[in-house]
Amino acid sequence: MTEFLHIALRPLGVADVDAVLRIQAQCYGAGFVEPREVFARRLAGAGHCSWAAVRGDEVMAYLAAYWSRPGAVTPLNGDFAQYADASVLYLHDMAVSPAAAGQGLASRMVKAVRQQARARGIARTALVSVQGSQAYWERQGYNCVFLENAAQQQHLDSYGRGAVYMEGLV
Repeated sequence: MTEFLHIALRPLGVADVDAVLRIQAQCYGAGFVEPREVFARRLAGAGHCSWAAVRGDEVMAYLAAYWSRPGAVTPLNGDFAQYADASVLYLHDMAVSPAAAGQGLASRMVKAVRQQARARGIARTALVSVQGSQAYWERQGYNCVFLENAAQQQHLDSYGRGAVYMEGLV
């Protein structure tokens, strides 16, 4: 566990789902709040490598991530796929509670999960940028990538207009 400004990072678990949904409701429109049972299944799976930023027992921010393949997009409200041959770290969802905004929690969580990827020998990360976050991710070293697979493009389309698939290096 890493301590910084009285907010520690620790693995995100199934017991944190209600806090995740609370933060989603604070940060996203209703169309992006995912069902509790879906998020619980994701965090119960062996392939996730998600983080929580906590102050005491309160989750202030989270990053839901898992091991994936290039060009594979989890649709909105979809389960995380399990890949034995994963070669990409997929950042599915990240949000910071308004009460913790401006404390660098997003950067800390991304750094933590990138360290996990390097330890596994994984050199690439991927994500879907939504709600005008593309410029943020570009500053983090991500670039837009065109999806040639029609099924994966449909998954991307589930996020609505303006969603883009992006990849970057660890």
